[in-house]
Amino acid sequence: MDIKDIQELIKFVAKSGATEVDLEIDNVKISIKSPAMKAGKVIEPPVTLVSDMPVATPVVAATPVAAVAASPTPSADTTAETEAKDDTSQYITVKSPMIGTFYRKPSPDKDAFVNVGDEIKPGDVLCVVEAMKLFNEIESEVSGKIVKVLADDSSPVEYDQTLFLVDPS
Repeated sequence: MDIKDIQELIKFVAKSGATEVDLEIDNVKISIKSPAMKAGKVIEPPVTLVSDMPVATPVVAATPVAAVAASPTPSADTTAETEAKDDTSQYITVKSPMIGTFYRKPSPDKDAFVNVGDEIKPGDVLCVVEAMKLFNEIESEVSGKIVKVLADDSSPVEYDQTLFLVDPS
């Protein structure tokens, strides 16, 4: 069972309205408890995954950056900020597909997977996110040049947090 299967299971349980689900497949145990309701939206419940045999699978995530809309009467300070944000609209973001610890290097004594200015193509490993003692390689889905690294090495990252900006041109 891979991460996509687990995410689909979470969404299914959240939509069904079940308060608790325990599932065991081979040596993997999953426990999903009471989805919370907040402002009419279902929030995905926490998942506990226990595995006797860790299996690392490559995880791929990339989504375009949404353009930032300017306010109708911006001041001089906000105009500069808005222009800086608009400059990133042509870039593609690579986001973390999970909560974990972000690593730019395969090990402390090795070089970083990618640096600013490096050309990448689909399938290139960009970084590693450690979650529950499993090191998940984050691969690129796009071609381009790394413009900015937005996460610090060995720092915690959240689900859907932007890790890299990529110039596709």
